[in-house]
Amino acid sequence: MHTLSCTPNKSTGAGYSFKRNRFNVALQLTALTLSTVPGAHAQDGNAGIKSTTRATPIQVVDMFHTAFGKHDGRAVHAKGFILEGSFTPAPEARTLTKAAHLQSGSLPVLVRFSDFTGIPDIPDTVGASHPRGMAIKFQMPENQSTDIIFHSFNGFPVSTTDEFKVMLEAIGANREGNPAPLNQFLTTHPIAKTFLTTQKPFTPSWGTLAYFGVNSFKFTNKAGQSQYVRYQIIPEAGEQFLTAQQVAALGPNYLQEEIKERVAKKPVVFKLYAQIAQKGDKIEDPSIAWPDSRKRVLLGTVTITKVAANTVAEDKTLFFNPNNVPEGINIADPMLLDRARAYPISVGGRQGAFEVH
Repeated sequence: MHTLSCTPNKSTGAGYSFKRNRFNVALQLTALTLSTVPGAHAQDGNAGIKSTTRATPIQVVDMFHTAFGKHDGRAVHAKGFILEGSFTPAPEARTLTKAAHLQSGSLPVLVRFSDFTGIPDIPDTVGASHPRGMAIKFQMPENQSTDIIFHSFNGFPVSTTDEFKVMLEAIGANREGNPAPLNQFLTTHPIAKTFLTTQKPFTPSWGTLAYFGVNSFKFTNKAGQSQYVRYQIIPEAGEQFLTAQQVAALGPNYLQEEIKERVAKKPVVFKLYAQIAQKGDKIEDPSIAWPDSRKRVLLGTVTITKVAANTVAEDKTLFFNPNNVPEGINIADPMLLDRARAYPISVGGRQGAFEVH
């Protein structure tokens, strides 16, 4: 199945032109980092949050296949690469939360970097591979785990799951030469339009990008004090970007090839932060990024040291679920509930448990 790409219509100065192209899917609008799975913790991380969508879990999964075509892998961020390493919490983390993985001692982690879209063989060199994704699984004692997912854009195109569904339906409904549905959506959703037109340039490495968790969480410490936060993870090497000429000389899988070479030479290091909300910041709206002036607290250091097996089976069974949270962390965004209900559908589909249309 082909999907649609859109670019600003420079001849008119307004609107968008569309081409049917399997890879150049300028659907950066749809950057839900759906790294699929049912929740694994007994901890109730909902904190009283209720879903606001009318969409069923199957409809949530189907809308990705409408946009990207049906594939056996993940519904989005299908092309990825898994690495292994460790996480060491910072002392400051304990002031924010009593979550076990943020107290003391190092833990093993699995890290999956990815390209955008649900197309498993999308070239790393096309615009639709943005935003890049990063997901971390913290492997805790007693067979417990907790997950964080990020993408390389600070924000999300829409506020709610229902808006997201409408947007993907508009994308799926487009035909060559008929940009009206998506064009109309962008006209009435300026944040989505901004998201589409302000993606980062190409990077030489997954290890030289900053990544953002666009959903909010409530952290509670041992004293019972709570604050709302969003995650950010920053590369120790700093953010780095390529020129168009440099990108043109690269192969379709250059990010996987580069990260293998990089981690073989020395560890790839990231600093994990919690950005702290202030009064008036939008807690339940992932489309509104909090100002850069907000305080950030260092949570710890992720040190990536080696490549994982990266078998097909490993990628199909490795789950990252932002609702999988320990005591001391609660979700604070209704969209996360909707995603959690879709995860078993998507996971079952990619493992062949049942058919997703």
